[in-house]
Amino acid sequence: MVDGVAEFRRFMYTTVPAAVRTAARDALEEGADELVSMVKALAPVGDGALRASIGWTWGEPPKGSIALDDIAPAEDPSMRIVVYAGSEEAFYARWVEFGTQPHSVAKGADISVKGKRRFQGGAQHPGAAAHPFFWPAYDVLKSKIRGRITRAINKAIRSL
Repeated sequence: MVDGVAEFRRFMYTTVPAAVRTAARDALEEGADELVSMVKALAPVGDGALRASIGWTWGEPPKGSIALDDIAPAEDPSMRIVVYAGSEEAFYARWVEFGTQPHSVAKGADISVKGKRRFQGGAQHPGAAAHPFFWPAYDVLKSKIRGRITRAINKAIRSL
């Protein structure tokens, strides 16, 4: 057998993946910080609850929030990073981002029958225009974040 095969295998199967994982995690965290900063800057401010509810975490988003986006390689779910907005206090995050259609706010209101809109009494909500704060930031930063991750991985591999 050729000398050094065991050392080479150990290097390829333990050292390289560990270095790549560390570099990728650092780049993901940096990208998430940058994205959260821009999303917070674009979020409309009423009482500040929506802006305060925007953040990122590894794994699952906090209770009451919605995952705006996540990145998780299928082979390693521990590398899942989630950018989220909303909380039990700022439950309306999705309504701000996407807007709402006109609808009845009466208790038990029937708003559609067989696909046709129909309102039955009660108060009418005129709907709300969308005020996107996440997707514009994501569209601007997506390429930059992906590039940062790729560069970090390549740099980690070259440094070994």
